[in-house]
Amino acid sequence: MSRTPRKKGLSNIHHIMSRSISELQLFVDFKDKDKFLNIVRKYQKIYMFTIYSYVLMDTHYHLQVNDNGADISKFMKSINQSYALYYNKKYSRHGHLFSDRFKSKPIEKDSYVVAASAYIHNNPKDIPNYKNCVHKYKYSSLKVYAGMPSKYSDILDIDFILKYFSTNKRLARKSYLEFVCKFNALKIKDELEFNSSESYYTPMKHILVRNFKPTDIIDFVSHYNKESFCIHTKYNHKNIESKSICVVLMRSLCDFKFSDISKTIGNLTYSNIGRLCEKGISLINTSEKYRNIVDDFISYSRSA
Repeated sequence: MSRTPRKKGLSNIHHIMSRSISELQLFVDFKDKDKFLNIVRKYQKIYMFTIYSYVLMDTHYHLQVNDNGADISKFMKSINQSYALYYNKKYSRHGHLFSDRFKSKPIEKDSYVVAASAYIHNNPKDIPNYKNCVHKYKYSSLKVYAGMPSKYSDILDIDFILKYFSTNKRLARKSYLEFVCKFNALKIKDELEFNSSESYYTPMKHILVRNFKPTDIIDFVSHYNKESFCIHTKYNHKNIESKSICVVLMRSLCDFKFSDISKTIGNLTYSNIGRLCEKGISLINTSEKYRNIVDDFISYSRSA
């Protein structure tokens, strides 16, 4: 039986949760949690989504995300698959790691934007050592809201939520932390938890419209690399780097599926497109040359 497509509505902010299969810990040690957050950082750079809050527990995780016009199914599938590959290799196992597709709920009211964040940040309270000090839990974005150092502060936008409390950042931090400590999820439990197997995601008004043309991407990459190349050439290792970057940009900014990319490039199987996509992502995340290419293309297109 085919899976039910995720439904679209009026908001592009989502509360996302994903859980491991019943007999496994999703994160066995701190290295696993670090790996997961680095994977999130990797795909955030490509798909340009925003994270407002997160928490990683032993068996599951929560994210509060603004998709910024991206298809969350694409980047969440990439995140979970990448982590599952790492996990299975590290622990010498095979098969599924996650119990199901990730679950997501749209957040369509201002009050629920703040409430969802507090709900996520309160997850560690059931751990004895963190019952009255959830802000000290290492793998939660609440540390950043509290002004504590975190090597993952770069993946967060905390100002969006803090501005609900005050334009003065110091007062906003204080008020938000008090709100989290006093938060009672029971009052809006049904709005915040995933009580059904059906998941939703929805776009919003001020988003990055991902309707760029593939020809514009190909021309831009040629200009960026200061060399012309034929994206349709099948066996030419010289073209692989440029072709890989094009595939990633089409995936992210044209909102293309593998089938769309195959039609555009021609002569490529889905597995080959997948490999090109992974190579392109790796180049953008590791090469100084391509570090800002997504932003550069968007700026270039807007000024053209």
